[in-house]
Amino acid sequence: MLKSRENFNQRLGMKVYLYSTCLGQATLGASAVSAAKLLTRCGAQVVYKKDQTCCGQPAFNTGYFDEAKEVALYNISLFGDGDEPILVAAGSCAGMMGHDYIELFKGSEHEEKARNFASRCKEVSSFLNEHLELADKGEPVKLSWHSNCHALRIAKSVEASKSLLRKLSNVELIELEREEEGCGFGGTFSIKEAEISNAMALAKIADIKKTGVKYLISGDGGCLLNINGTLRRNNEDIKCIHLYDFLLARLEGQSIDDKGVSDERK
Repeated sequence: MLKSRENFNQRLGMKVYLYSTCLGQATLGASAVSAAKLLTRCGAQVVYKKDQTCCGQPAFNTGYFDEAKEVALYNISLFGDGDEPILVAAGSCAGMMGHDYIELFKGSEHEEKARNFASRCKEVSSFLNEHLELADKGEPVKLSWHSNCHALRIAKSVEASKSLLRKLSNVELIELEREEEGCGFGGTFSIKEAEISNAMALAKIADIKKTGVKYLISGDGGCLLNINGTLRRNNEDIKCIHLYDFLLARLEGQSIDDKGVSDERK
C-alpha cells in the first residue's frame, strides 16, 4: 500500500474524472463536492465534465435497452478515448458503467469501445482506499454501514468503503446482522412496488436499531434518501450520512451532526 501511494504521489497532479451521478447533481451536490475534495487530498487533478448526465441505469433496469444504449454511448463519447480513471460517486452507477455497459453492447460494433470505457470506471471509495491518508480529527463515535446492492454485487466496492471507515482511529464500525439485504430503493422498484419497498426499508431500520448506533453511513445517495425518509416518517433518531461527507468531516475536524442527507446544504 505504501509503495502504491508513493508511486501515485510521484505523479502528483494525475488527472482523474469525477462522475457525480444524477443525485450528485440534483440533490446531493455537497457529497459530490466532498468527493472532489477527498480526491484532491490524494494529489489528483480532478476534472468535472459539466455536460455529464445519467449513467442509463433506470432505463437499463426497466428494459428500455435502446434508450440505455443511447445514454451509454453519450457518456463514452463525453469522457473520450484516454486512459484516465473515471471515478464514480456511487456504487450503483459504477456497476452500470463498469459492468453493465459491456453487457449492453456485447456482440455489437461498440463492444470494444464499451470494454475500454468500463475498464476506466471505478467507485470513488476504491480509489480513496488506495491513496487517501486518513488522520482522524473527530471525536470517538460508533456507527453502522449500509451496503448498496450494486456496490456489493456488481462494482464490488463495499470492502474498500468499509476499509476507509476502519482506518479512522476514533471510529467503531458495528456491522449489521443483515447487511447484504437491500433497503427497498432499487430505483424504479420503490415506485412500482411501494408497499414492498417500504417493508424492506422498515426491516433495514430494525436491523440498524439493533446496533444501538445513532449514525448510518453509506456510499449511495439513493439508499440514504430512501432510508432517511423512512426514518423520518417513523420518528427514528438515527442520522444518515454520505460516506464522502463523513470522511471529509473526520479529516477536517468538523461535526458530523451537520452532515445528514436531510439537512439543508450550503
